[in-house]
Amino acid sequence: MNRLLSNSRYLVIIPVAVSLLAAAAAFIWGGYRTVSVIAHLVSTIGTMEEGHAIIELIPIMDTFLIATALLIFALGMYELFIGEVDFPEWLVVHDLHDLKAKLGSVIILVMAVAFLENLIKWKDAWETLMFAGAITLVSAALIAFSYFMGKD
Repeated sequence: MNRLLSNSRYLVIIPVAVSLLAAAAAFIWGGYRTVSVIAHLVSTIGTMEEGHAIIELIPIMDTFLIATALLIFALGMYELFIGEVDFPEWLVVHDLHDLKAKLGSVIILVMAVAFLENLIKWKDAWETLMFAGAITLVSAALIAFSYFMGKD
């Protein structure tokens, strides 16, 4: 029974593999979208407004950030449950709190990019203000959680 329970940690290979696959797909998709936007920008030099180019590039940043979150999750889960890997120190995950803190940081960046995208499209001032407030509250909660849960 002890051996069975000990080997059950290898079940984590499933979410690790799926997350790595999803991260790779997101990186490829982001790369494709980047090349498409650059090709479009080059083909319309002088006719496209600068703001339109920025509006097209911001969601691509979001795609890369989500891909990064998936990659951090996969590598962190592997390191926590399967075995150590030679990662740079900033990517080393010692426990679940480290993993949550790293993912929380990426989530805050994703929300900041979403707000920037909303701000550039600017349709309704009140809606933009509420969106900013919601992002601020969630970010503050993630930062507080990371700070207070990190204290032993």
